[in-house]
Amino acid sequence: MARKTMEDLFVHALSDIYSAEKQLTKALPKLARASTNTALAAAFTTHLEETQGQIERIDQIVEITGLKLKRMKCVAMEGLVEEGNEVIEEIEKGPVLDAALIGAAQKVEHYEIASYGTLAAMATKLGMTEAAQLLVETLEEEKSTDQKLTLLAEEHSAGQA
Repeated sequence: MARKTMEDLFVHALSDIYSAEKQLTKALPKLARASTNTALAAAFTTHLEETQGQIERIDQIVEITGLKLKRMKCVAMEGLVEEGNEVIEEIEKGPVLDAALIGAAQKVEHYEIASYGTLAAMATKLGMTEAAQLLVETLEEEKSTDQKLTLLAEEHSAGQA
């Protein structure tokens, strides 16, 4: 898709994160099953519910703006999901795998934070106030999830000391 205008760029970025979120809904249950830390498994399950809500917000944005998403695959998320799958396959279940899962999940969160921050700024620039508000709502959820993962990592490493 040619990205000649700010709106073209917005549609491309929104389509990309939509694909990313869809991929994440398939990956999060696997991360939860791989974790031996019950708090971490619960965090993955909670984030799955949030992700489903974030997909619904993107659907709302499409409805509000009348824009049409492009069919595409987010290759960045595909790579992050694959990286998570590799640690599950390569590391024995236990505290080391849990630490690796937290790291993999935080990489995903940071990608999402960057994506939603950019999308919110573009929506604002395009005068899509309602869309911008929905994107900021998702951005704040992603930041919150990242903070929860940081706390889990700190608790996890304190337990290993």
